[in-house]
Amino acid sequence: MFHFGTPLWQIVVRASVVYVGLLAGFRLLGKRELGQMTVFDLVLILLIANAVQNAMVGPDVSLQGGLVAAGVLLLLDRGLSILRLSTPLFGRLFEGQPTVVIQHGRPLVGPMRRQGLSEEDLEMAVREHGIADVSSVELAVLENDGSISIVPSSSKTFQSRRRRARAVRRRG
Repeated sequence: MFHFGTPLWQIVVRASVVYVGLLAGFRLLGKRELGQMTVFDLVLILLIANAVQNAMVGPDVSLQGGLVAAGVLLLLDRGLSILRLSTPLFGRLFEGQPTVVIQHGRPLVGPMRRQGLSEEDLEMAVREHGIADVSSVELAVLENDGSISIVPSSSKTFQSRRRRARAVRRRG
């Protein structure tokens, strides 16, 4: 129980590689809020956890091996969070940017497909914001955390002086 079955440095390297690999994989899959997870998402996460356990610790079944792997994952997560917050480039790399999914009452099918967002999910989000129809939405944005922000067509828009001056210069 207290004897390493795999050298410590291998556990550290293995856990780091698995963490970065899973982070990249989930980043490529698109945005989804934790509360919006489907049963398929939950099953996927459970199976991945089981699949990568051996990849992280190898044949090691010791208590220390598991604790070392968990500690490495926690430290990597904390370090990347600090890096993400301190460097905007890394923030965009790790989290991406918000995606416009409705503009002027029209769903944008291309961005929705790239983010794995169905029309049914989008319509549900519109209804959750108290709007009956997608055509009544001026702008809907899939945020980095997977939530959808909605600006109804009926809302007032305000332009800053700088944006108004820029618009006048373009016309002139």
